[in-house]
Amino acid sequence: MVSCKSYYTFAYFITCLYFMKRQIVIIDEEKCNGCGLCIPNCHEGALQIIDNKARLISDLFCDGLGACIGHCPQGAMTIEEREAEPYDEKKVMAIIVTKGENTIKAHLNHLKEHGETEYYNEALAYLNEHKVNIKTNEIMEHQHGHHGHSCPGSKEMSFNNEPAKEQNIGAVPSQLRQWPVQLHLLNPSAGYFKNADVLLAADCVAFAVGNFHNDFLKGKTLAIACPKLDSNMESYVEKVTAMVDQAQINTLTVVMMEVPCCGGLLHIAKTAVANATRKVPIKAVFVGIQGNVLKEEWV
Repeated sequence: MVSCKSYYTFAYFITCLYFMKRQIVIIDEEKCNGCGLCIPNCHEGALQIIDNKARLISDLFCDGLGACIGHCPQGAMTIEEREAEPYDEKKVMAIIVTKGENTIKAHLNHLKEHGETEYYNEALAYLNEHKVNIKTNEIMEHQHGHHGHSCPGSKEMSFNNEPAKEQNIGAVPSQLRQWPVQLHLLNPSAGYFKNADVLLAADCVAFAVGNFHNDFLKGKTLAIACPKLDSNMESYVEKVTAMVDQAQINTLTVVMMEVPCCGGLLHIAKTAVANATRKVPIKAVFVGIQGNVLKEEWV
């Protein structure tokens, strides 16, 4: 027998699942003049200039953060919040085909680049069903502004690395000095921030760097965040500013992945220190997606 409380908890969960909100970029094509200033700020490559207009070629990869909006001088881009539905490639294709052949090709190419084979095949099936003739061997190169490349932050990759040889060195002690670690849960007034050397790390870094604790965390107070998925950017800047001014931290080390969206973490740190009355040195460390340190610099 399921209790009433359990039933209503489950019902609430199902309701949230089906009526959860998501944000999506909306483009007013009449206002858009095709200047392309929005494109470099769409880290997912979901925006492209096609036929002299900015096109959202796949809302599957639109993160809704709106990084592109502040770079549109025509005010042609807005964010719309709507109820999230399961992604339906056929519904997407019904919209895409109205944008013309070049947009269709860009959408197909985008799906291929992101390893979405099933959706790609569904898109081809839709085109065949509706007798839309597209030569798939002529799919245009993915355009991101004026330079063709895909977003490394979303592109699926397998490394095929050889497993590391086991070393009989016993348990490796953790270098973590406090809890919690998520930036949105941290209180800048906590005692462990007082006069501390702070490590601000992107969420993915610890999974990429095999020796993260000894290489980066040892002797530091930790805060982790994801500038792409987290939505508290202004709050994060305020918290780091409070660490500098109120907790009077000594140094701030920002460790981030090489993917473009990770740069937002360094922007948070720089903005916070610029807003603070005190100044502390910031060390930026860029890590490759296989855990190698690409660059270290004081900024």
